[in-house]
Amino acid sequence: MRTVEAAPDMRLYTPLELAGRNIYVREGCYACHSQMIRTLRDEVDRYGPYSLAVRSKNDHPMLWGFQTHGPDLARVGDKYSDAWHVAHLTYPRDVVPESNMPAYRWLARTELRIDDLSEHLAAQRMVGVPYTDEMVKEARADAYAQANPDTDGVPGVMQRYGDETQVRAFDGVTSQLTEMDALVAYLQILGRLTDAAHKNTGGAETSPATAGLRENLEHEFGWCSRRAGVCSTSSQWRLPFVIQRSGHPTAVDLTKAKHSVLEREDDHER
Repeated sequence: MRTVEAAPDMRLYTPLELAGRNIYVREGCYACHSQMIRTLRDEVDRYGPYSLAVRSKNDHPMLWGFQTHGPDLARVGDKYSDAWHVAHLTYPRDVVPESNMPAYRWLARTELRIDDLSEHLAAQRMVGVPYTDEMVKEARADAYAQANPDTDGVPGVMQRYGDETQVRAFDGVTSQLTEMDALVAYLQILGRLTDAAHKNTGGAETSPATAGLRENLEHEFGWCSRRAGVCSTSSQWRLPFVIQRSGHPTAVDLTKAKHSVLEREDDHER
């Protein structure tokens, strides 16, 4: 029985993106950011089609996560510019004033270790990721070339990983390959390894019960933020609720709901 959807367009992480993923794991980013859009109505409304297992079939370990102190990053790729990510990682509150994320300034000053990337690809191959012998052999050169678009190694990167491979100085500097290059390269590919989710899933449906509840709340409490799932009148938070994909409203704590919705609205504005 097949439990993972087919995704003929699935491509592999490049050595640079894999190095960025390792840094993401090393710094514990998964502790605050999930990478799994659940089937809950509010998540589908916010992020798009729910995540499929195939998206993570080459992730070892998987990084679905279970905490959402920050936004889900399953499809953060290409949502922001490289410069935005660099600024955000350098000092988060310069970009998002209310952020509680720590700064990662040293990434831009730390040279990326690439001499062992072939070993990392070989290890991934041992657990089923289909890296070829050539990919393993050229891992170091490919990582350098992907962040240096004017080098002779770029055609090889494109040939091995596909024409849609992003090649540029991700941290804005070509004189040194840094950990910032790698992490930004990884963030920019999230959600772009395959389009399977957009082809094989649909948006959440609204049940008649949920639709009626919303109408009543809008009438009684003024307005209802359909996307956030929280009703208010004159900026005073009233009767917060979360709409699950099943269509059944569940009451939640007011303080948590307010914080969650403010975070969501800020994220949409950004």
